[in-house]
Parts: sequence; C-alpha cells; structure tokens
Amino acid sequence: MTHLLGIDVSTTATKALLIDPAGEVVGVAATEYDFDTPQPLWSEQDPAVWWYATAQSIRTLLKQTGISGADVAAVGLTGQMHGLVLVDQEGHVLRPAILWNDQRTGRQCDEIRERVGKQRLIEITGNDALTGFTAPKILWVREHEPEIYRQAHQILLPKDYIRFRLTGRYATDKAGAAGTLLMDLRRRDWSPEILAALEIDPDLLPPTHEGPQVTGTIQESVAEQLGLQAGTPVVAGGGDQAAQAVGVGAVQEGIVALTLGTSGVVFATANQPYYEPEGRLHAFCHSVPGRWHLMGVMLSAAGSLRWYRDTLAPGTDYDTLLAPAADIPAGSEGLLFLPYLTGERTPHPDPLARGAFVGLTVRHSQPHMTRAVLEGVAFGLRDSFELMKGAGLPPIQQVRVSGGGARSALWRQILADVLDTELVTVNTTEGAAYGAALLAGVGAGVWPDVDAACGAAIQVTGSTTPNPQTVAQYGRYYQAYRDLYPALKATFTALAPQS
Repeated sequence: MTHLLGIDVSTTATKALLIDPAGEVVGVAATEYDFDTPQPLWSEQDPAVWWYATAQSIRTLLKQTGISGADVAAVGLTGQMHGLVLVDQEGHVLRPAILWNDQRTGRQCDEIRERVGKQRLIEITGNDALTGFTAPKILWVREHEPEIYRQAHQILLPKDYIRFRLTGRYATDKAGAAGTLLMDLRRRDWSPEILAALEIDPDLLPPTHEGPQVTGTIQESVAEQLGLQAGTPVVAGGGDQAAQAVGVGAVQEGIVALTLGTSGVVFATANQPYYEPEGRLHAFCHSVPGRWHLMGVMLSAAGSLRWYRDTLAPGTDYDTLLAPAADIPAGSEGLLFLPYLTGERTPHPDPLARGAFVGLTVRHSQPHMTRAVLEGVAFGLRDSFELMKGAGLPPIQQVRVSGGGARSALWRQILADVLDTELVTVNTTEGAAYGAALLAGVGAGVWPDVDAACGAAIQVTGSTTPNPQTVAQYGRYYQAYRDLYPALKATFTALAPQS
C-alpha cells in the first residue's frame, strides 16, 4: 500500500485526492452538489448527497489514475465545519444537516451568552456565540423540533458522518470539534461546564482525536462500493481550514496561512491556546497534535475584485484589468475602498456592513479604483493580523499565501507592504484535501509526524518581500481605513432594508 487518499466534504462538492509517498499529487476527482434554502436565511443539505459524492469521487479517482484500492495505505478526512448532523440509534439521519452558513439561530446565540456568560464562554471555548457554530443549531432543534431531538443518538459534523459511513464508528477531530462552541480549548476536549450550562448530554457527542490519529478502518459493507480495501485505516483529519493549513505547511508557530479566495482567511498556528478577549477572532485546536490556531475571516476578499471587474469592467480578464494599477502610487492618491460587500466577520461581525469607495476626486481613474480595491482587501486582512498581535501571538515570520488572488504579483506585493511581512507561495495548490492526505500519511507511518510530512512534501516556490518605503506609506493609509467603519456604522444601519 503506497498511496494516500484525502477526502474533502465541502459545501458544494466532495473532492477525492491521491498522493504518492513523496507527496506528489497523482490525481483528483470531485462531485458537485447544491445546498437547500427552505426558508430565508436557512441553509441545509441532505447528508445522503455527501455519501453519494464521496463514493462517486473515489471510484472516479481510482479509475482515472489506475490505482487499486489495495494500494491506498490510509484515508484522511476534512470538510466544511460547524454543520449539524443528527442520527438515531441505528445511524439513520433524522433531518437535513444545518450548515455553517445558516443564519436562523441569532436568538439561540443570545441564550448561550445568557446561560454561560459571554466572557466565560470566550475563556473556555476561545469564541463568542455565532450563528455559524454548531451549539446554537443544537439548541434550535431542541426548541423547534423536540421529537427529532429526543430521537438523537449522536451529534456529528459533516465529514464525521462520512467517517461513520466509512468505518461504522462515531468519532471527530479536535480541530473540527473546537468549531462547535462545545470544546474546552485548553483541555482539547468537550467542556463539561459548557455542556452542563446548555443541558446537552455528553453521550450525544463522539470521542475527539488528534488529526493524524486512526479512528477506524474501512468496513466490509462499503469497501466494494468504494473500490477500497476493507481494513484501510481512516484518520481523524481536520476541519477545512486546519487541513488547508497543513496542506500549505502552516504548522509551526510564526507561520501564517493566508487564503485569498472569494473570502479571505488568516490562519496563524500557535503553541498554546491564545484567544482574542472580545471573541473577534476564532480560536480553535489545530490538526497538528498539541497545537492551536487563531483565525480571522473577511467575507469579500477576491470576491471584491470579482464584483468590481464584473460590475465596472465586464468581460475584462484580470491581467488586463490589473496591469495599469501597477503604475498608480501606493494609497491610490487618497482613494480608499471598504470591502464589506457581503457584510463582515473579522474584525466587525456585522451583516449590515457595506462596501464603499471613499475619497473619490476627478483625478481618480479606473486604475486608481482597481488599485484601491486591492489595497482595501489588504487593509481588511491586516485587521486580523493586528488582532492576533493584541491576543499575544508571537511575531509572525512568514505568510504562506494561496487562493486565486495570490496569482497576482501586484496583489502579493501590496499585501507584503501592507502587512510588512514576507509572503511566499508553495508548490501545493489542492488545499484541504491535500492536508487530509498528509495527515493520513502520518497515521499510516509514512512520516513520523506532521512537521516531517510538510517538510518532505511542501516547498517554497516564490517570495515577495516588503518595500520599507511603501510600508511606511501604507501605515498612514491603514489608519485612515480603520476609521471608516466606526464613522459609517450608523449609516449602514440606516440603509438596511426595513422588515
């Protein structure tokens, strides 16, 4: 058995990825699906679509690569976090899964703060109560669907439902479990205090495991359906962002993973459980045993550039759009862009926040506006870095950048200058599924630990260093940017649709 399989159960597709013992990607297959919105602000999925997509992706991958299931040494799992899957005594799903982007639980978040106390909640879990997390979803089902809740035998996360179908065993990883709001961050296990305060039976929750730990093996009943060999180990894996960080080698303190996709994610590995006192950052366990991470999320990163291109320069390719912006001075001659096009999460958890260009004059051209969008996203990402410093995280030494926006050399330079930190790119581009495969390799004994796996498989391919003169200029513009949200907050509220 020489190959490693990573499975990523995301919101819109399940991806299966194979790597060889050197960490080289042998093949990738994905099966797409949709999610349902049965009511405004609701977001649900039938877990059956994940299982179908998992089986389909694995079979397609093995067929495309010509690799036999007998050659797969271990399987690693990752996927969307925070989703609620309820199963009964026989393992049957009781209702559609409530997903991470579901917004129905605002009142339950208030209830959690009242029961636990906001500050105590943050001290234990590292996080404030947010609608995306699992705990408020549990309370919602208990209140609105009591008969379903009474039948519940296990509470699972999406990827852990797939684990159950693969192995017949209930288990979860510590990184994913930390995103439920039921975890004691320091103890790296379920919090008796939180569970007691919320009146949640601990027996409803599966045991937690470190990312590379084996949680079960492929059972006979599904091996033929998948094309895998019965008895193949399945490791715990990790939530999507923790596995993504493993996939780019952000596994040691001082190294940050910055994902510049539709949304922007800043993921900083830590050797101890730091948390931001007001809960404006997520604080979770890492997929690496004995490590944690802080995470900031902005909702419209590369999504801001896409909106700008599609709205003001439709049909223009990104290279053509961005090229003239390179000739515009840093700071876009006093033009600022606020990238809150879909509300915001970090540092302002405000769904009413809106985007804005501020400082427009007759001198400003389209290239000025283009550069202002790139700079505004960079300023928004810097907010997360500043919060991490305030939480006590040691100095950041290197930022590993990935995602579609990272392909722009101009944007990478702007980020390096705004963050005053070296940015590097790496040779891996498959993200969370790749990280899950590396974790599987550690579990199978291919590498002794996660550090060794990342050291063997991941190499730096490029570096962008900050320009000291531009760093100083951006420092001044960043302070002006930070003043915008407080100044406009009342306006955003006034402009909100009236219900």
